[in-house]
Amino acid sequence: MVDNIALTLQRTDNVGEDPTATTGSRAEASVSERVLSRMRADIFLLKLAPGEAIAERSLERSYGASRTPIREALGQLIREGLIVRTSRGYAVAPFDMDELEESFEYRELLEDAAVRLACRRAEPQALDALQETVDRGLTEFTPQSWFEIGLDVHVRLAELSGNRFLREAVQDVISRTMRIRWLVANTPEGRSAAHREHSEILRLVRARDAEAAATALRQHGRDVRRQAYAALEESRRYLGARSFVGTSLGGD
Repeated sequence: MVDNIALTLQRTDNVGEDPTATTGSRAEASVSERVLSRMRADIFLLKLAPGEAIAERSLERSYGASRTPIREALGQLIREGLIVRTSRGYAVAPFDMDELEESFEYRELLEDAAVRLACRRAEPQALDALQETVDRGLTEFTPQSWFEIGLDVHVRLAELSGNRFLREAVQDVISRTMRIRWLVANTPEGRSAAHREHSEILRLVRARDAEAAATALRQHGRDVRRQAYAALEESRRYLGARSFVGTSLGGD
């Protein structure tokens, strides 16, 4: 995992390059969506490092866009917890260890309730469609596609609960941990484990086994949390002090 983090950090001279877009997708996407996709990918890949100050004009040059789409992208990334406002403008959000621990605790409570309801309410067709999304995670792997698939799986599972408030809460808390979860998923082993665990959870939901589904989802979340903390501890040797805030080291 250390080698993976090192390789990621060696790419920092390529800020602004779009590793996720194809000619067709660039033609179809709006400028704002394109800028958002590229900025999010650069944050995930640590090309824009945690704690790094960023200026609008610099972003305009890097991403070849005017002020309006840059500001729209910044606004969305603030909502996702990836960018923060500072007295001088903006900065990439540092890894907040205390917020991370609280997010994992909150997520566990939310998803436990959501999956139990999903076992009662989910339609077979919806589960089939969600399994297709899970399977895509093995074949489509870029920062942007992983963000969309990883977020989509958990949000759509919560959506199967039939409770829109649970869905919205899960979407918010999952989006705030996606950058850290990328450090875990950015290996073939991590992707394979995610596919296996997601598929098992869906199998249990399909079987209407609420207790087993809740247990499997809880264990999945705790595995991700443990791996995330390990990845962050290893990354401390590559990232400066400004990249981290908080003191939590996790634990059950």
